[in-house]
Amino acid sequence: MDCFPEFDSKTNVVFSIHWTAEATDGTHNASIYNISEVTYKAGNPYTPHNQLTEEQVLGWVWSSGVDQTATQEALDVLIANQITPPVIQPPLPWSA
Repeated sequence: MDCFPEFDSKTNVVFSIHWTAEATDGTHNASIYNISEVTYKAGNPYTPHNQLTEEQVLGWVWSSGVDQTATQEALDVLIANQITPPVIQPPLPWSA
């Protein structure tokens, strides 16, 4: 997470969350990397950085406009494409 060292008399105020969603079927693995921007508004409840939980930060990611269902579906497609590739590159017919 990227933080402002100080903002509105608070320290380590998160403004950007770098996240990776991962999935596996036991054989194939997929991941999606993205960045979500968040904004602390003066007067809103504030949780000190060292007390943030994964659940709270993921809540910020999902409420920042990232579609959790679409993200999972995209991971499923990435795994499906590893199982049955939609594009292949067979060897050249004239090569041994």
